[in-house]
Amino acid sequence: MSTLPQQLSEGLQHLGLDLSASQQGQLLEHLALLAKWGKVYNLTAVREPESMLRLHLLDSLAALPPLRRHTGGAATRVLDVGSGGGLPGAALAIAAPELSVTCVDTVAKKAMFITQVAAELGLKNLRAEHARVEQLQAAPFPLITSRAFASLVDFVQLTRSLLAPGGVWMALKGQHPAEELSALQAAHPDIEVFHVEPLTVPGVDAQRCIVWMRPHN
Repeated sequence: MSTLPQQLSEGLQHLGLDLSASQQGQLLEHLALLAKWGKVYNLTAVREPESMLRLHLLDSLAALPPLRRHTGGAATRVLDVGSGGGLPGAALAIAAPELSVTCVDTVAKKAMFITQVAAELGLKNLRAEHARVEQLQAAPFPLITSRAFASLVDFVQLTRSLLAPGGVWMALKGQHPAEELSALQAAHPDIEVFHVEPLTVPGVDAQRCIVWMRPHN
């Protein structure tokens, strides 16, 4: 049986992500903190480290290559909505130092946990906000993401005022959300879904995709 570091290394290789030993160490530390505080802060229903690695960390990191393709690897401010245990926000901040990631969650304990992760791992590019996203006071973001946060309609509606001109939404979803896409078109005909991108997560035998959206010009 391969060790957790080996599984992480193989998973990153599969995703085409070349991370330093230090970054891989930080990802494993994040995983350890999730395992340690998961129950106390109600961060995740998954408790077993190997499952957490696949279903949380690698699942979050699968979004990084498409994200970087969009940004061209440039420094970008990212808002992660309903971040919970920092997924994908903290994982993206570790793996992509060019990103400045703000995680917002309505649950104080979860925001506190992300603040703790940023402090313990020395992540200057990660911060947490305890707020309802629709009440968040912040400069608009070029990229807003979420993973298992809300329907596409609610996601767009609640975060629209926080999207910078020319910005995009990147919603991480399971299987192709046909019903949500229809509802989005009905509720927000001025929003363009310009790509539904299938993702493959190493070790996860389930459908994953990114729904890319932006306001019509």
